[in-house]
Amino acid sequence: QVQLVESGGGLVQAGGSLRLSCAASGSIFSSNIMRWYRQAPGKQRELVAGISSGGLTNYADSVKGRFTISRDNAKNTVYLRMNSLNPEDTAVYYCNADVWTTRGRLENYWGQGTQVTVSS
Repeated sequence: QVQLVESGGGLVQAGGSLRLSCAASGSIFSSNIMRWYRQAPGKQRELVAGISSGGLTNYADSVKGRFTISRDNAKNTVYLRMNSLNPEDTAVYYCNADVWTTRGRLENYWGQGTQVTVSS
């Protein structure tokens, strides 16, 4: 079994910054693509950013230039640095990862989510 554990959420004023972390553990051989999603109240979950094992990244248009996704492959950990936060960024942020397990299978996992609240 594989677990994804997020941390780093909280309450911040508009214009502030936060860094989210997501650590994968368990029966992992290696992690493949790792992603951050978010879901605001009453809205669908949306992809915020993704990063391949080689470091290729993609971002939602709404966060380009403000958010930076990075990873530490040795720690199977992905980060999301969020700058210039605004109230529209308020959401539960979820980590998602494609993981090669020790059984030789590529499986997809979700974290439990971490709340980010941006006050105006």
